[in-house]
Order: sequence, then C-alpha cells, then structure tokens
Amino acid sequence: MLAQGGHAVLTLMSLLLLLWHQAAPIEVPQDPKILQDLKQPPTIIKQSVKDYIVDPRDNIIIECEAKGNPVPTFSWRRNGKFFNIGKDPRVTMRKRSGTLEIGFRSGGRPEDYEGEYQCFASNEFGVALSNKILLRVSKAPLWPKEVLEPVVVTEGSPLVLLCNPPPGLPPPYTFWMNSAMIPIPQDKRVSMGLNGDLYFSNVLAKDAHTDYSCNARFLFTHTIQQKNPFTLKVLTSRKVAESTPTFLSPSGSESSKLVLRDEKLLLECIAAGLPTPTIKWFKKGGDLPAGKVKFENYNKTLKIINVSEEDAGEYVCMANNQLGSIRHSIFVQVKGEAVTVGTLLARKPTNLVLAPDENGRLVCRANGNPKPNIQWLINGQPVDSSPPNLSRQVLGDTIIFRSVQMGSSAVYQCNASNQHGYLLANAFVSVLDMPPRMLGPKNQLIKVIENNRTFLDCPFFGSPLPELRWFKNGQGSGLDGGQYRVYINGTLEIKRARAEDEGTYTCVANSILGTAENQVRLEVKEPTRIVRAPEHQSAIRGSAARFDCKGLKKDEDSLTISNVNEGDEGTYACTAQSEIDQDSASARLTVLEEASLNPSVSSALPPDRPDPPIDLDLSDPAARSIRLTWIPGNDHRSPITQFLVQFEENRYEPGRWQDLSTYPGDLNSVVLQLAPFVNYQFRVIAINSVGQSQPSLPSLRYKTSGAAPDAIPKGLRGWGSKKDNMEITWEPLLDLERNGPNLHYNVSWRRKDLEEWNNVTIVGSKYVVHNTETYVPYEIKIQAWNEFGPGPESNVVTGYSGEDKPTDSPTDLRVSKVDSTKANIHWKPVDLNSVHGEFKEYRLYYWRESSLVPGLVVSKEKKTKGFYSTVDEPSAFLSDLVPYSKYKIFMVVANNRFESPPSNTVEFTTKEGVPDAPRFFRINRRSFDTIYLEWDKPLEPNGILIGYQLKYQIVNGSRMGRPQLETLLPNVTEFTLRLPDRSTRYKFYLSALTQVGAGEVFAEESPHFANEVAPGREIWNLTVEPNSNYANVSWRHNFPAGSSEFVLEFTLDSDKTVKVVPVKQQPPITVADLIAGAKYHLRVYSHELNSVSSKSVTFKTKAGETPPGQVELGFQPAYIDEVDIATQGWFIGLMCAIAPSY
Repeated sequence: MLAQGGHAVLTLMSLLLLLWHQAAPIEVPQDPKILQDLKQPPTIIKQSVKDYIVDPRDNIIIECEAKGNPVPTFSWRRNGKFFNIGKDPRVTMRKRSGTLEIGFRSGGRPEDYEGEYQCFASNEFGVALSNKILLRVSKAPLWPKEVLEPVVVTEGSPLVLLCNPPPGLPPPYTFWMNSAMIPIPQDKRVSMGLNGDLYFSNVLAKDAHTDYSCNARFLFTHTIQQKNPFTLKVLTSRKVAESTPTFLSPSGSESSKLVLRDEKLLLECIAAGLPTPTIKWFKKGGDLPAGKVKFENYNKTLKIINVSEEDAGEYVCMANNQLGSIRHSIFVQVKGEAVTVGTLLARKPTNLVLAPDENGRLVCRANGNPKPNIQWLINGQPVDSSPPNLSRQVLGDTIIFRSVQMGSSAVYQCNASNQHGYLLANAFVSVLDMPPRMLGPKNQLIKVIENNRTFLDCPFFGSPLPELRWFKNGQGSGLDGGQYRVYINGTLEIKRARAEDEGTYTCVANSILGTAENQVRLEVKEPTRIVRAPEHQSAIRGSAARFDCKGLKKDEDSLTISNVNEGDEGTYACTAQSEIDQDSASARLTVLEEASLNPSVSSALPPDRPDPPIDLDLSDPAARSIRLTWIPGNDHRSPITQFLVQFEENRYEPGRWQDLSTYPGDLNSVVLQLAPFVNYQFRVIAINSVGQSQPSLPSLRYKTSGAAPDAIPKGLRGWGSKKDNMEITWEPLLDLERNGPNLHYNVSWRRKDLEEWNNVTIVGSKYVVHNTETYVPYEIKIQAWNEFGPGPESNVVTGYSGEDKPTDSPTDLRVSKVDSTKANIHWKPVDLNSVHGEFKEYRLYYWRESSLVPGLVVSKEKKTKGFYSTVDEPSAFLSDLVPYSKYKIFMVVANNRFESPPSNTVEFTTKEGVPDAPRFFRINRRSFDTIYLEWDKPLEPNGILIGYQLKYQIVNGSRMGRPQLETLLPNVTEFTLRLPDRSTRYKFYLSALTQVGAGEVFAEESPHFANEVAPGREIWNLTVEPNSNYANVSWRHNFPAGSSEFVLEFTLDSDKTVKVVPVKQQPPITVADLIAGAKYHLRVYSHELNSVSSKSVTFKTKAGETPPGQVELGFQPAYIDEVDIATQGWFIGLMCAIAPSY
C-alpha cells in the first residue's frame, strides 16, 4: 500500500512515469461516436492538493473528479478506513462526481474532520486512486498574554525587540507597526530580520516610543494579531560613545546553511555599531554569481533564486564603520533537488491502449535521496497479492505485458516513496478490439487550382490499427510514391495537381475485423487570370472615361464613368474571381481641367510608371543561351531607361522570381546567358525615372540540357573537432551551379608528404577522417560530379587534425623590476612539441589579491594577457597594474583549443604611486563673503595618503591671479575661503598626496553668487499636491543631469518662519512634517546658482490625513541670502512612501 506519512512534502525525490510498448500505442481519436462506444478504465482528472489547509469559516470541499466508460462510481477512505458518507448528515457527495462537501450550517466543528482522505474511482474495468489528502484546518491563535516591562537602553547601544509570533497554520507573516497602525520606518539602522525580530544597530533619542508592536497576519483567516507593544526608553548623554561593529545575527564568526537545489537561498547579517555599519558581501574563492544574486533589507540580506551546485561555498559578510570591521563566514551546502509535487506530475502519464495479442510495458522511475522504493498496485491493491496473470510480468520498476487479451484492462498505480514522502501515478491499460471505421464525411468534393498541392483527408480508426490504401476511379493498385504520398493519419497528398488527376478517389481501411471505405471526388481548375489589364486614363472634367478588363476564358468587361469630376479621380481595381481563387489589376484615373486642353495636352500630364512589356517571344535556342524579344509598353511621358529581365525555374525554387540581367532602354531583343539543366521562364520589367512597371506576362518555358559542373566548391578547409580526427568541410554548390542531377563531391586527402591519396564520395558538405594523430598536416582537394561527369578539381589546401591539451607548463615563473604600475615577467619556455597543436601564446593570469592600504577592499577578478615568444629566455612587461597592491600571477601555454596546467604561482607587490583624483570636489557659495569646499578621498589612493594640496587663484576674465597653496592633513575633506568682495571668482586645483607626490588634479571654478545671472538655466512648472502634514512637490528644469542640487524654501504664512530643504534627488519628491491646515509659500532654486529660481506658489495643507509609511532622509541646512539663520529652529525631513510587502 501507499507509504505511511504520504502527506509530507516530497523535497528530495522526482518521479517520471514512462509508458510505451514494442509497437506504437494506439491513439484513440476524440471522435464523439468512437468515445461513446469505447470502454475505458477510470482516470483521475482533478483532486485536492496533498497538504490541504482549509478556512474554518467555510464549508470543506475535498475534490475528486474522474472520467471513464462506464461512468465511474466513487468511494472514500479516511485515515485508512472506509468512510461511510451516508451515516454523516453533514457530508454529501456531488452527483456524477467524487467531490465531498462538508457543511456546518447546522453545527459541528471543522476540526473534527481533520485527517487523511483518499478517493477511489471504479468501474468494471478498474480502480483509480487519488493521492492521500491531508486535511487540516487553518489556525490563527492569539498572542499569549504577557506583561512587557519598558525596555531601557543607553543611546548608541544596540537593541533587539523580539517578535516570537504564535504558531499558525500556515505560519503567519510578521511586520512592525505603532498603535496608529503606521509601519515602523526601517532603514540601514533599524530593520526587521528574517525571523521577525526588530533590530536596532544603535539606538537614538528619537527612537523613544511607547508603541513598538509586532503584528502577525494569518493568510487564510485574513486576520491580524497584535503583540502587546514595547515601550522604549532611551537614556541620553551629552557624548555618545562610538563603537566598532559587532554582529546581532548570526552569532559567532561562522555558521552553515543547507539549501536544496532550485530553492531560494537567503543569507542574513545584521550588525550593531556606531556609526551605523555598512554590510558588504563576498564569496571566497570567486565572485558572487552575476545575474542571480540580489541584496535586500539595506544590504543585510543576500538572496539567490534557483540555487545550483556552483552556488555552494563560503560566503562572507563584512560589517564596517569608521572604527573598524568584522566578518562572518557562512558555509553554504547545496544538496539534492528541490522539486514540488505539482511540478513532478505536470507531465501526466499517458494511458496505454493495446489491441489483442499486442505487447507493451509500463516503466516507473524515480530519483531521490535516499533512493525511493518502487511499489506497483493494480486497482488499488498490491500487484503481488492480485491473481496471477501469465501475460503480465513485474520486473522491479517495469511491468511487461505479452499477448494481452480482452478482459485484461485495469488501472495500475506506481507508488514511489522514501522518508521524505511519496509520489503516486495512475495509468490504465485498456485492451480494445474495434472493426475499422471511417470518421470523415462521405463523398466529399475537393476543388484545387492546377499545379497546386492538395490533400485528400480520410480519417479512420480501428483496433488493431487497420491498413489504409488509396485507389483512383475504383481500379488499379494502391496510390503511394511519385506524385502521391499517403500519411499515417490516412491523408493522401497530391504534390502537383494536373487536369488528368481529376476523378474519384477511394480510401480503404482493412484489418482482421473487417473493412471500411470512403470516397473523395477531386476537380482540378485552371487558375483565374487577367490577360488584359485596365490602362491608366486621363479625362477632362465633364467627359467620360472607360476602363477595359478581360479574364482568361471570360468575356471582356468594361467600366464607364460618365461626366467625370474631381471626386472620380483615383485608382480603380478589376477583380476576376472564382469560387477558389482570384486575380486583380488596377489603373489610375487622372481628371484634367478643361483649360489645360491644348495641342500639347499630353505634355501637361505628370510622368508616370511605364506600362509592362508585352508579347514576349523566345528564339535562337542554344545549349546555354536563348534570345528574348518583347514589345515595350507606353512610357507615360518619361523615357524607359532600363529593362530588367527576371527568371523563374520550377526545379529548385518554383514560384520565386529572380533577377537575371538588366539592359539599356533602347533594346527590346537580347541574348540571355543561361545555366545547364534549368527549366526557365522569363518576364520583363520596364524602368523609367518614376519607377518600375508591373512585370510582363511570363514567357513560355525553355529547358537547357545538362552538363558537368563548372564550379569548384568554395571554403574548403580541414580542422579537428577532436584530438584524433579531422573534419573536411566546404560550401555546397548553389542550385544553379549543379548543371545536372545526382550532384556529389569527390573528396581526397592524404597525410602531407607521407601518404597516398585517399578519397570518398559525399552528397553533403562534410566528411570526418577518424583515427588521426594529434595535430598533423593533411593535404586536401575536392571535385564536384553529377551524372554528366566531373567538374574542375580544386587547388590543394592544407588542413590539420585536432589539437590535444598541452602537457608541459611554463616553469620558473618569476618577477623583476617591479615599480608602481608594471613588472618584468620571466619564465622558462616549453618544448613546442608538448603543445600538441598550434602554439598560440603564453597566457598570463594575474589578479589583485589585496591593497596594502589598510581597510581598502579590492576586486579579485582574474585578468589575462598573452605573449607570443619562441626565444630561449622569454620575458615580457606586465603593465596597467594598480600601485601599492599585492598581486598573484601564474602562466599557461595555449593552443587554439586548450590550455596547459598552470605554472608556479608568484606573488609580488607594486610600489607606492601617486593617488587618483579625489572622488568628488564640490564648491558652494553660501553667503556674500564665503566659499565652502568639500571633497572625498580618492577611490584608489595608490599608497598611504599624507594629505591634500589645494591651489587657488583669482580669475578675472582671461587673466589669472597669483596662485596660493594650502597643504591639508589627510583627514581634512573641507575648506572655507573668505572673499575680499562678492564679485571675486576663484579657480581651485585639488590633488591628494602620498610620499611619492601629488596625484591627479581635480579642477573646479567657484560658482556665481545669488545676484549674478546664470544665462540659459531655468526652473519652471512648480506643482504642489498638498495633504494634511505632507505634500508631493514636482518641478521642471533644464540643468544637465547631476550638475546641480536644488533647495526648497518654505515660508509659513502665519509667522513668516522660513525653512529650507536641500534636495539631491530629481523631482518629484514627498515633503513631510508640515502643519495640518496651514498656509505655505514655496519656491525652488539652484543650490549652486542661487539666482535661478522658480516662481513662488501658495498652498494650504489639509486636515486629519496621515501620510504613508516613510523613511527619513537626512540633510544639511542651507544658508540663503537675506534669511535670518537664527530663526531656523526646526527642519523638514524628506520622506519616501513605502508600502508593506505582505
């Protein structure tokens, strides 16, 4: 029987149920008449999931649907015992279904019906089983009553507020809110961990609240349970002690994580410290998987979706602040296969239908860790305990059927199980005998256009599968081959219908149980074609115009337009149509004013495309040429400059017209150069300054005689795809280069200077020479042949057999003459015979192991550089190195396909160099007489920074003042300069210093002051959408991206208090902490160019609304001309609305 505990989620096992037999299984057509008479065992088509959690407020519905003929009956087992539905008034079964409904309107507890259910669908041909369905009622328990003492913590210390939600079914989703149901703002300093606890890297005075509450949301019941709130008291002091980082989670210096393949990997590191630490992630011995890894929760969580084995290894999270850093290693192991049951059975097994005396087999294979046990059942009972059946043999994971007989139909179950759970698959074996039947309509009439392909359908069925044959006009042998092709489904294809193919076709299906037949009548019609197309017309307003049009084998038709006016001008189309095809042609009517009528009226008409040439004639036939003559059409007031001759051939690309040649417009008879063994027809297109005419009607066909090939195959080469072969490849001849039937190639090769020629005849474009030595030269040549003889032979080319891995490695790799950015590399070469292929290069792998600058993290990405050298003592320069760094290198020798084993690894350090430019350099003017400079240290200091060198000089037009020099300490990143007057402008040059000298210079010019004009820069369209205590603000500007920051200036109307908010991001933004119901005046101006400002707008906030959950963005106060800084007693925090992700 099924494995116990079958409801468990199967995470380490995959199941594939394969069904086939020695002949192809019978596919039963979905024809209603067939299905009505076809007796089949039951098949489960719908069932509830294995782990079935229900809402206690709803009625319980356990699904079980099945199909079969006769219609199946249903029964259930609960906890392994027969479930008598009739004895429980609350339980009903749906009509013609096995689905149970358990209702509680008249009382009862859903918990009383928890347990394991299994559905059985039965008819006279077998029994199908559902999975074991574990029914559980969703639970949303209350939080245990508890008295939470106030949490007292010193400012700057770390803190963890524990959530510990009550266990639910399924487990709840947790989040933190205050008593007003507003989410607790989370950021780099304060965030919720994966376990639901709230972590503070350091506590600030503003964290003191009385209502930190953890909430648990239960998905099934849509209820939220709230934990008693924490009250947080913060003990403040004048000086808050800074601290180095420590880990709040996980603990210790290392931990481990086991994850299943294809599952989601979540790694978390949360650190304490002041200032708030920054979290960075690394993978030891390699890079983090690009494209798969994501960082969440302010870099505290690393997430990889669809984990694979290469994602295993040691992951390191590093927390650092200005006082130091700390690391934690997490060893990740990837095991087995994470597969859900739904995925396993997404490809449902195919039922097996056999005819009497046929053979077949069922195969059930499962993979898992530990290896699953396979158990076979028949109609729900172990196959071992069923009555013996000589036609059935069980061999482990396979059941073999031999010479099955009527009455052997049954439903088989495969149960694969291990300690993690089980998988169950049903597949029925149905033994069917049915005389041949025709499924299509009787005596169909099919009409087809001459020379087109057509299909005559004859759908049929029978068991055993009948043999089907086609006959024409009720006589002769069966149709198949040549012009005809019979498909396995009974359809007859006629590849190119001709007039003689008309007639009555009979399809006959025959088996040992009888015969059935049907007839199809085929009519072949000539294509509808317009042989005289309407011509473009010009008519004077008020006159009449006539278009003539004639179709093949039809009377000429005409269209007359009387009393022509401007509204009649346009394009008119003539369409000849039959019941199965059509052809059309068009012409344009131009309406002329009467005043334009004069003796040269035609010269007043605009030029148009020419008419197509007519009366194409072929003459003077030769083996490879023929003369084509035609009559040009009307040029419509623009002389014909060219004729384009096109051809179509019906052997290789029938129906496709191709350009053959162009000829001057004064010719109408030319000799066409042709290729052998091609059945041509031609058409001509006239060209003038307006464009091309329509193509002429095609000429008669002309077939050239065959000849030996003229062309030599191009692209002949020999190369090895393996170490012991050589692939000879070439470009096959074009269709028009074949010159005759049965094209093939004679390929010859020999070991260069050592062997006699070998040759082979090939139809394709590749031949592989096997059992060669490694990388030896061969001479190769090729020649095309057809039935008329050989073509010219190609020149001999040299190819090589395949390469192997080099066996010798470069030795004695060493380094000399190392300076800050380059090093001289030396090594001992290899014997070139050991390369086992073409010597490509010595390939040096090098990477930056670390920086000698303390605390500087570097990328360890490997780089390569190739050196081609065949001297006895090779050496080379490795440049573009980063100064003051530790490098490692090793070398390999490479051919076209492989590399040798690596040489010895060498470690060396580069000398100290000059620094890069500072990371940024900003200059702000905040008052009449002060310039404020700020910068950041270089990304690559290239040594130990000993300070900064700042030069500045007055700028007066094109004249520069005397330079002044300031030398600053390495920890100084700002400088203030007082100006002699407000119009003075300076140019500044900043560079970082090491012992070697000054680095790259960052030059900037001081900005304009507020009263100076900044031509071309504008701020406009300032828009405010106010709420109660926040507002959405947007504006437009034409500053280049990143060239300016902006300042929002708010003036409270009641007391004229002015507040300013510097803004680094681009609009729109949300401004919070406004006063509800207050009136404000707002303008936006450039931080660098204070004179560039928007117009002021006035708005009033609403009353009573609360903004969405927000994250504060810190800022420095800006100093604005004519504003009393002493009145600025508060500031506005910028907030970003966030929505909780549940």
